[in-house]
Amino acid sequence: CNLTGWWENDLGSKMQVFKVGKDGTFSGDYHTAVSSTKKPIQPSPLTGSQHLDEDGQCTFGFTVNWKKFSDSTAVFVGQCFKGDDGKEVLHTSWLLREKVDSEPDDWKATR
Repeated sequence: CNLTGWWENDLGSKMQVFKVGKDGTFSGDYHTAVSSTKKPIQPSPLTGSQHLDEDGQCTFGFTVNWKKFSDSTAVFVGQCFKGDDGKEVLHTSWLLREKVDSEPDDWKATR
């Protein structure tokens, strides 16, 4: 699986991976289509790493820093699959950490 290029999810968010290095590291931009902030959404930088498996169904992970419009950070982990039609599909899970004002509010900071 080559992560380089544009990817889009079911909600319309888009990710662009610029280049995957020989060691599996990559960077890019994440263009989210959903947000709970009242500020305008802007593309946000992402940094990640990918296993470079020979079977093409690699695992990967990346972090998105929403610093341009939010006080939150998200991490994604996933795997690339090749369907019977040869099309590559990414399946991911994510965690979002929002900034809270105090330690007692920590319980509601991660989704």
